[in-house]
Parts: sequence; C-alpha cells; structure tokens
Amino acid sequence: MPQNITRKIIAAHLVSGEMTPGGEIGLRIDQTLTQDATGTMAYLQFEAIGIDRVATELSVSYVDHNTLQMGFRNPDDHQYLRTVAARYGIIYSPPGTGICHQLHLENFARPGRTLVGSDSHTPTAGGIGSLAMGAGGLSVALAMAGQPYFLPMPKVVRVWLDGALTGWATAKDVILHLLGLLTVKGGVGKVMEYAGPGVATLSVPERAVITNMGAELGATTSIFPADAVTKDFLARMGRPGDFTELVADAGADYDDEVTIDLSALVPLAAAPHMPDRMTTIKALDGMKVNQAAIGSCTNSSYADLKTVALMLRGRRVHPETDLLVSPGSKQVLSMLASEGLLAHILESGARLLECTCGPCIGMGGSPTSGGVSARTFNRNFEGRSGTQDAKVYLVSPQTAAMAALNGAFTDPATWGQAPARVELPETVPSIRHHFIFPCADGSSVDIVRGPNIKALERFSAMPGVVSAAVALKVGDDITTDHILPAGAQITALRSNIPAISEFVFSRVDQNFVPRIKELGQGVILAGENYGQGSSREHAALGPRHLGVKAVIAKSLARIHRANLVNFGILPLLLVDKADYDRIDQGARLAIPAADIRPGEPVAVAVEGGKPVMVTNDLTRKELDIILSGGLLNTVKR
Repeated sequence: MPQNITRKIIAAHLVSGEMTPGGEIGLRIDQTLTQDATGTMAYLQFEAIGIDRVATELSVSYVDHNTLQMGFRNPDDHQYLRTVAARYGIIYSPPGTGICHQLHLENFARPGRTLVGSDSHTPTAGGIGSLAMGAGGLSVALAMAGQPYFLPMPKVVRVWLDGALTGWATAKDVILHLLGLLTVKGGVGKVMEYAGPGVATLSVPERAVITNMGAELGATTSIFPADAVTKDFLARMGRPGDFTELVADAGADYDDEVTIDLSALVPLAAAPHMPDRMTTIKALDGMKVNQAAIGSCTNSSYADLKTVALMLRGRRVHPETDLLVSPGSKQVLSMLASEGLLAHILESGARLLECTCGPCIGMGGSPTSGGVSARTFNRNFEGRSGTQDAKVYLVSPQTAAMAALNGAFTDPATWGQAPARVELPETVPSIRHHFIFPCADGSSVDIVRGPNIKALERFSAMPGVVSAAVALKVGDDITTDHILPAGAQITALRSNIPAISEFVFSRVDQNFVPRIKELGQGVILAGENYGQGSSREHAALGPRHLGVKAVIAKSLARIHRANLVNFGILPLLLVDKADYDRIDQGARLAIPAADIRPGEPVAVAVEGGKPVMVTNDLTRKELDIILSGGLLNTVKR
C-alpha cells in the first residue's frame, strides 16, 4: 500500500501499537539531543535509571542556552554535562559552538532517522528528512536508555507547495502564513508533511526554518522529503554518505491537506504576543522599531546571515534602532569571516553576539520598556524577551534588516530589488573538531557535580481522592514561559528544582507560590491550549514540587501534557467547557483519582456547588504512571 514519508519512518521504527491515528505507539529512537537548560535534569534522570551506556545510535549534549556565566551555577552545569557525556558515551558540544538545532542539521541529522530532543524545536531536523520530535527530558533520558518513545499515532497533513517564492518573501513567511491559517492549535496531534513542486525550490536551511516553527502549530513534528536538494546539502557539508532518498509513494494517503501558493506570499509578521497573530509588513508601515534581532535556531544559517550582511554593506543602522546578530554556529561564523562579510555587519553598527540562543530566551538583548522589537525568532510570548511590556514581532531576516536600517517597518514596495538567492559554497568548512567525542569506555570518568545540582526528588503516589483547592485559574494559551519563565536569573536554577520552583507562575500571579505553600497542595484550572511552547519539563516539575496534583483544562498542549504524566500530575479535560466559568479560584474540589478510567468521564465534587464532569485522553499505562507518582517511579518499579 502506498505510504507517505511519515508512515514509512514510523513503520520502520515501530516497537508497539498500531498505526491508527490517536492510538498509542512506541518508536525505537535512533538519535537524541539535549540542550543545557533542559539537559542537566535529563542526565540526572538518565543516571537514576541506572544503565552503563547510552543505547542510541547517537546522542549529543549541546550547551547553547545558559551561556551567560554569571556566578558558578551555569559553569558548574556545563562541567557536569561534559563529564556525564564522557561517562555515558554522549557527544558534547561546548558553549559557543552553536545552537543545537543548527548544529544538528549541519553535522548529525540524517534522513529517515528518528530523533527526540529535550527542546520543542527539535523538529528543525525535519528539514533534512528526520522524524524529529520535541519531548520532556525524562522521555529523552528513557530513549537514551534504549526505551521506546511513546506518543499518540499522529494524523499526517500534506502541505502542498505550489510555485516559488518571489520578491522579498522568504521561508519564514511560508510558516507565518501557515500559522495564520491554522493557529497555534492547528497542528495538535498531526505531522505536517511537505510536498508538491514548490518543495524543490527550497534549500535545506529554508526547509528547516519551516519545520522549526512548525512547533508553534502544536504539531508533533514537520517533515520534508529527502531529495536531490537534501543530497546536495549533505555533500556540501562533507556528509555524502549520510544521504538516503526518502519520498512519499505515488498515491499515498493523507488525513488532511493544505495548499500554499509560494508565489503569492508577501513579507509577514506575527504580532504580539502569539506566533499566529498574522499581519503583513505593509500593514505595519510607519511603526517605529526600537530593536531588531537576527538569529536563533529559526533564522541563523549561513544563507540568512550572508543575505543580511550584503543588505547592510555600506549602510548604517538607524541611530534610534539597535541591531543584534547571533550566528547559529561557528561554521556559519567562520564562513562569514572568511568571505569578509562580518565586516559589513560590524561596520553597519550592529552588535555581533555569541553563537547561542541569547535574546530568543531573554538571555541578554532585551528590548527597551514598551519597545517594539523585530525578531527572526520563533516565539513572541509576553515577557519572553526579558522585557514584560515589549512588543515583539516575528519576521524574516530581510524584514528585520530593513527595519534596522530604516528605524521602522516600511512598505516592502519601497525596498527595491530583493537580494539574490544565497547558495552554500561547494565545500563547507567542518567544525567537528569543536565537539568532544566520548571514548569507548567511560567507566573511569568522574562525574563532577556543583553545589547547585540537586538530587532528584522522589514523588509519592497519587492519593485515592485528591482534596484540594483551585490554587490558580488562568485563561487560554498559557505557555510554559508563563508557568516557569526563562531568563538569566531563572534558567541558571534548572538543576535545582526547589530553588527554581520559587518562580512558578511568577509573571502571572506573584502570590501563587506562597498561596500553594499555605494550601499544601492544589489544582490548576486552565482554558484552551494550556502548556503550549517550550518543552521545558520544569514547567511540570516545579508545580509538582509545590504540590500541584491535577490540571483541569479545556485543552492541553502535547509536550506539556506528556510532562504532566511523567511527573504524576493528572491532566483532566472539562466535558462541558462552559463549566470553566462555574469554578472560581479558591474553590475546593474532590477528584476521585482512584476511580478514573482511560477516556471515561468522572464527577469532580465542587464544595458549595454542583459537581463538574471531567474526562481524559490517557492510556491505561499513562494513568498507572500518574497513580504511581510519575514515570521514574514506574521505571524503577
């Protein structure tokens, strides 16, 4: 029977389950990646599992998030990551080498491979034909231990691309357009598989821009074929042997289809404070821009930055606008330097930052109070930039460069002729010597742990009845940035759950932590799409540490839902969404946890009011994990 790309890879890696949309499947995982903000906890969990060596084909530990080494915490985490990698057979990428997704695309991602990473933008590797999925750190730790990665079998949506990009439209505008069509919930439970004649017009880095931001659709992942374009990219990267052709069979079935005419696209922006709030750059004409930032795992490739450098050549950034540029890797940086392109960036007045995530996660480079920032990043959640009242617009590198030069958004019709397409050189310089590869036997390596690295907490089993108050009531589209913010102060505490838990919901309700400490335990009541955004499992671990026993929501984001299960928090869904309005913060609830069955409704008692019916989308195995107090308890048992 003809198969699409997604089903081909799943079929080749299927360990358990049936390939029926919605049913649970278990996949053998070939590769894993972590980054330092989530990796320290992932490796502590891997150590707790108790095996002697990673069981994957390839596992890489990247340091790209917490690179501001203010005090001992981040350097200590990096020391731990380096030594634990050497001990267990993991490749280590030191700070400054580059951003995990850019580096993985350049050096390790392969067509047809499965990849899970403790970062929600792991689907970037789908640009090269990998089935790449973001997950919580514990799920990645289990994959490194050789365990299957379990997830609901996704539906597959064919995104048919016609035509070719013209003028100032870019790959960024393709995914922004799709987000405008489908919204941040439009990809939940789905893989976005790209096809059509327009695919061949896009380079691998352009495809990776699209798959990277597919995470903002809530999609399980996004994937492009591995074709002649992929083969050429891998050859130029010095990896011709890593190519395997991977295309959909003629007549393959899909669960849904979306068509995009590339030739009709124009420069777009996602307006504050959500990646699906689409508008055209023309509509923003005249809006002053205080800051432009170019880089992140979305738009920091050689092609992106060479295009920007040539646009800046011989020109000066507007005196009232700051321009920040973050190359995605040392490979990109060395190529720009060897071609004299860094001089154009520096002479324009732009600031050249380290090859890290940086401003994307509020790690430096924050905008002015109330300022407008044009960023090539993938998220513009409120406060994520480090400035709570900043107005962040997500745009292409070309749009950001024009905003920096003009000091404002301007009509693209006034920009003149669009830059010529940038191609990779025939031979690209390798930076593989910057990675630290493990020796064959790491048993004699001493793992070094600084004082901020705290042992994992052991959580108790779920009580038969959860009697607790609603400790917090929140609305729709609450992100993991809302639950546990990023930024230099907080992310330095990722290996210390008691310390980082003090910041849970700090940007939503500063009284939440003292309130739940006084209550002893509590329930979160939420609207639609609770937990969207980053894969950070700390947004589940922190609340669990503080005593959150359940989340009752209208709907839940995929990765966060999985993290709730992993750490023994009940993810429950309102049968009647109108009941959300009947439950106030502070209301006392009684949830009959022992009576919950997969997919079946139960009544939750509400003190002083009528009971509320809730249901779930849990499997029996997931429910058992929750009742035992979390996945690590289950694995140990």
